[in-house]
Amino acid sequence: MGLRTSITERQRRLGAELRKLRERSGMVTKEAGEVIGMGSAHLSHIEAGRTSILTARLRALCEAYGCTDEPYVEALVRMAEDSGKGWWTEHRKSVSPIALDLAELEAGATRACSYETLFIPGLLQTESYMRAIFGSAQDPDPETAVRFRLTRQKVLGGEPALPLHAVIHEAALRITVGGPEVMREQLMHLIEAARLPNMTIQVLPFEAGALKNISASFLLLSGQAGGLETVVADDPAQWTVFLGDEGAVEGYSKAFQRLAGSALPQVDPEAVPERHLMRDSLGLIQHIAYAL
Repeated sequence: MGLRTSITERQRRLGAELRKLRERSGMVTKEAGEVIGMGSAHLSHIEAGRTSILTARLRALCEAYGCTDEPYVEALVRMAEDSGKGWWTEHRKSVSPIALDLAELEAGATRACSYETLFIPGLLQTESYMRAIFGSAQDPDPETAVRFRLTRQKVLGGEPALPLHAVIHEAALRITVGGPEVMREQLMHLIEAARLPNMTIQVLPFEAGALKNISASFLLLSGQAGGLETVVADDPAQWTVFLGDEGAVEGYSKAFQRLAGSALPQVDPEAVPERHLMRDSLGLIQHIAYAL
């Protein structure tokens, strides 16, 4: 049995879900291993994402654990059978494992909810804005970083297109990245992006104040079935962490609902300025862009 030298987030999550199901059933690894004819050590490696599991054995485990949620089980099967290969594969030697995991998760997601405090969400950034960010961060290979992020953005126009609901803090609109021209282009791009049917863009204004327990950016990705959501969160010590436990997902989901509820109405590029009866996201973006 060969063990993986590096584990992707998808592989780690599959193992974590199987461990969760086993623990809920009350079975120990020795008992569960006997169900599928393997030792407890082998099953522990599967639960840690260090090795794969055959489809028949995965289904047998789910049945033994009493899991009757068919869509969830089928989603686990797809995770187990997935080769993990995609457009991101060719970048394995040039970008970080975190970036690779994020691209794979986005490719398999059914919905994305993004909250950004200081920058425009990566999936909505213009090329000039990206270059300014990676240049100022002294990225060792800014060209590769830009191309990788531009390719990630294709999920928004794919078939099917990934639905994206973005809540962007007003601070991210006012921090001038790359100079006035770059920033003005970026703000206009947000308005154009809002024309896509799968896009919802809102601005959280300064007057919304500080929302309790919400201070950092995060991305919430919905999986192929309920219970497989993933939070991609900024962490001061680790930069980016992936969270999939129920408590974290529920907490971030509620946080996003609060953010969306406190934000201005979504950008509507077709709205006639004269008919703006209340302050909205479109008006604020235009105001900031024209003032640059």
